[in-house]
Amino acid sequence: MSNLGPGRPRLEQRSRRAETPRAEILDAAGELFTTKGYANTSTRAVADAVGIRQASLYHHFSSKDDILDALLAETIAGPVEFAQRLADETVAAAVRLYALALFDLGQLRTARWNLGALYLLPELRTERFEAFRRRRDELREHYERLAGESLSAASLSDEARVLPFRMVETMIGIRSDAGTAPADLDQVIADGIARVVGEAGDLTALRAEATALLARLT
Repeated sequence: MSNLGPGRPRLEQRSRRAETPRAEILDAAGELFTTKGYANTSTRAVADAVGIRQASLYHHFSSKDDILDALLAETIAGPVEFAQRLADETVAAAVRLYALALFDLGQLRTARWNLGALYLLPELRTERFEAFRRRRDELREHYERLAGESLSAASLSDEARVLPFRMVETMIGIRSDAGTAPADLDQVIADGIARVVGEAGDLTALRAEATALLARLT
């Protein structure tokens, strides 16, 4: 006789392991959404990929949109929290911007699945994902504020303040095209951002200060 509670049947063997059943579902969904496509993936396919019955999946998520929303939230939560910690720092804006870019680039590059590629889904334009869009806008505003302060310090027009956020997200396209990205690309992109906001000459000191700040706050 099974000792599982009613409504939560599980198959004999799970096909992947994570800390919690919810994490297993998100891992499977992340793989399927980024490799097979969101529209082409059903909740049954996600459940099968985990090795559970569909009823068990619905114990954790009531719909496929809920799974997508949770995955998207994970991609934004860390960078937003880090950006908020940076707001309390008194070092130059260019240093904080470089540190934020390194943090964000590292996450985008090393995530198990290239979840940033899901940002272009048409479903994300609907009201259902308004909270995610607001959260992503919050992150973009952190970038633009730091970029604007850096440009002002360099006596430059702030028109380029929109570029750093977009430059960081080029990591998503690189991963989509190549399947992976080299670790040193984080510094290459962060250096490019530093140049855009007016940092001229040798960047060694800026890199070192930003790297130390990143290490201290994480």
